[in-house]
Amino acid sequence: MSTLSEESLSPLILQWLEWDQDPTTRAEIENLRDSNSVEELGQRLQQRIQFGTAGLRGRMAAGFSCMNSLTVIQASQGLAKYIRNYHSDVASNGVVIGHDARHNSGKFASLAANAFIAQRIPVWFYGQPAITPTVPFGVTHLHAAAGIMITASHNGAQINTPMDAEIAQSIEENLAPWPDAWKDTQASEYFRTDAYQRILPRYKEAVWQYAKSTVSEWKPPRPFIYTPLHGVGGLVFPELCRSVGINNIITVAEQAEPNPDFPTVTFPNPEETGSLDLTMKTADKEGITLIVAHDPDADRLAVAEKVDGSWFTYSGNHIGVLIASHLFESLDNGSRTAVLGSTVSTGMLEKMAVAKGIHFEEALTGFKWMANIAQNLEGEGYKVPFAFEEALGYMLPDVCYDKDGVTAAMVFLAAEAKWRAQGLTAFAKLQSLFSEFGHHETLNTYFRSPSPELTMTLFRGIRGGSFKATKSLGKFSILRWRDMTEGYDSGTADNKPTLPVDKGSQMLTLWLDRDVRFTFRASGTEPKVKIYIESCCASREQAVSAVCDTFQAVLEEWVRPFAPSMTYSKQLVTSSGHISTLQ
Repeated sequence: MSTLSEESLSPLILQWLEWDQDPTTRAEIENLRDSNSVEELGQRLQQRIQFGTAGLRGRMAAGFSCMNSLTVIQASQGLAKYIRNYHSDVASNGVVIGHDARHNSGKFASLAANAFIAQRIPVWFYGQPAITPTVPFGVTHLHAAAGIMITASHNGAQINTPMDAEIAQSIEENLAPWPDAWKDTQASEYFRTDAYQRILPRYKEAVWQYAKSTVSEWKPPRPFIYTPLHGVGGLVFPELCRSVGINNIITVAEQAEPNPDFPTVTFPNPEETGSLDLTMKTADKEGITLIVAHDPDADRLAVAEKVDGSWFTYSGNHIGVLIASHLFESLDNGSRTAVLGSTVSTGMLEKMAVAKGIHFEEALTGFKWMANIAQNLEGEGYKVPFAFEEALGYMLPDVCYDKDGVTAAMVFLAAEAKWRAQGLTAFAKLQSLFSEFGHHETLNTYFRSPSPELTMTLFRGIRGGSFKATKSLGKFSILRWRDMTEGYDSGTADNKPTLPVDKGSQMLTLWLDRDVRFTFRASGTEPKVKIYIESCCASREQAVSAVCDTFQAVLEEWVRPFAPSMTYSKQLVTSSGHISTLQ
């Protein structure tokens, strides 16, 4: 029986209606109140949306627990006060604020700007839909104190602990909207509306100069089909291509313009099965065998290629090692160089780096880690040309400290033209890398968890008893355990991980025989427990077998005993497209 009542919620409802001046979200709360939707009101109002190292993230709806005009204002006021109070030396450099073309993005960006203007912190405002990489690029170029991007992703050389807690505290101290919080922003000394017109040309020039620097002679790529998946990439990338002589780009007409309803795709994520179906249909109609795609804010890159009559969609790991191999060939062998990969990305990058005498460093998932590590390494005298994670994210720090789908696409096209001159397709180049470093097969999937409590039960069960002494999992011998929650690593001299421990997350990595490594972690944003498996074997068939056997072992020995109600896909699709059906 519910312990909530309309009476207990009444102060929260009154507080919301006192502060919120957005008619849409006010009406949502009023309608829920009038219909006595006590449970829904409790979910909306009793908890606050949390500000963390990735900023603010949640579903768009009315209520303190969601993304909406009021919670954006509150977070912006807290951040503005934090900068003014703790970083006053750089406050006058201003903040860069951008937004994509999703619903409410422009409105949220304008409301965020008011908070900084109120603190006399200049705002470099992107007044039109922008691609995400231009915000971190703008922060660096303008020496700004901070950057804010209104989008569905979380990006960049973001804040790390303890700064996130300090900003969260500042938000709590500045919840009531300030006098001008809801006003329409006007151009002024503190509101600079021409920022995007200034930054975008410089960004595009930086992208072009960097891509060109990776080859001895620039050649245009073969014809390709491009899709921005109804996002902002279509406002920038085709024009950039044509400005540098790449005229054989055809954009998918139905997806060329930004549309926040994404009418032609079920889910606007190039990682999702089916997201490139219309692009492939267009390519087949045009007789073109290469596809380049961006996600809707253009910070991620996807590539597909026709191979032996069928479409092969490259995984993020494939694209990552292809770009890395291209960059390695252009490096000055005399320089100290370092590259980065995330804990759940392919181990192939490290093997390639070691073979070239390049320093490799592992980072936790997310570009907040990789961007900050890259800057620290540069402070130690390293050149850091590249970092990537398997979720189609690639960072080229010469352009910006963030995942950047536009720069990655231009570099990939430069590489494709170089390989073609050598008689190779991108797919053939990938196979040659497998021949040199072993066939790396990955299987990334997830279990859907009904509740956070069940997720915790699962991880407690795995850790139960003498798990650190466990020597086998299914058909495999366990060579090494790493627990990033408990701070344990059997592979280090002091049994402590070299990466930052996070007791608020759940993450295990195991190294097995047959050159298998897998990470099992609870998602911080979705009701999922994700698993990332990789095997390196002499042949594709052996590697496919190893990753499928690993998943089966995790299912039988971890999930079914400790969380039998968790659901999972009955079909496993590996990175080479192999499909295995589970019983």
